[in-house]
Amino acid sequence: MDGILNVNKPPAMTSYGVVARVKRLTGERRAGHTGTLDPAASGVLPVCLGQATRVVEFLMDAAKTYRAVIELGISTDTYDASGNVTRRGDPSGIDIQHIEEALEAFCGSIRQVPPMFSALKHGGRPLYKLARAGVTVERKSRPVTVYRLELISFESPLVELEIECSKGTYIRSLAHDLGWGLGCGAHLRSLVRTRSGTFDIGNAVSLPDLEKAFRGGDWQRFLYPVDSVLEHLPRVALDEAGEASIKNGSSIALPAGTDTEKLLRAYSHDGRFLAVLRYLPDSALWHPDKVFVWPSSL
Repeated sequence: MDGILNVNKPPAMTSYGVVARVKRLTGERRAGHTGTLDPAASGVLPVCLGQATRVVEFLMDAAKTYRAVIELGISTDTYDASGNVTRRGDPSGIDIQHIEEALEAFCGSIRQVPPMFSALKHGGRPLYKLARAGVTVERKSRPVTVYRLELISFESPLVELEIECSKGTYIRSLAHDLGWGLGCGAHLRSLVRTRSGTFDIGNAVSLPDLEKAFRGGDWQRFLYPVDSVLEHLPRVALDEAGEASIKNGSSIALPAGTDTEKLLRAYSHDGRFLAVLRYLPDSALWHPDKVFVWPSSL
């Protein structure tokens, strides 16, 4: 059972809980998601099964898109609606121009301090466990990229944004920092991930519909091929000798003119996905970084 499910995670459920449910349905022990969504958030959560767990890194590195509703005037310790109120402010004097000007600071390459209530670790312990124990530690800012930040609507005290960003971006931190920038405080009221790499919420399957499909025996229509997340990589077809070398873990030479700046996805002469190849400049050879062996090719 190898492939990727584009699951629409419901609110009030952890990402781990979604993976556990998928494991029970499929019976596949090798399963993992491609980027945690907070329990209160919903939306696109790709779940990789079987050999697809070996391409998780490509999905984790891909850009994500979110719809966020931020409430001005209230700050919380978790930076979202689940936390305890730490500050109240008056947002009545803030208009759309103030918001647009404040949002400019969050576009492009920025540095962001992760929230204390996060899964990042300090001294081997998750920050959220320290936070629950009343311990606050200094967190270093991290570089992230906001590719697009669009103000969808503003009806005080609620600001709705669409955000396209790099991995590692905390939308809760963005909401919190926006509140400080406006001088009234703010927190993330709701969050939906609408896109993760190539997966869109318009094609995401809910857990009830997935369970129904398993009962009906047609669940495979929701399973995306392993290489569907690698379409951004150049493609190369190998002859039988090259295929045999790759399966044995040996490096191979490719024709002159092959793009040596990127990884390649390699296929057999009859179209089967075989491997991700990495260029070795010292030897001018291509090494099989990840090899995929399917039952038909054993």
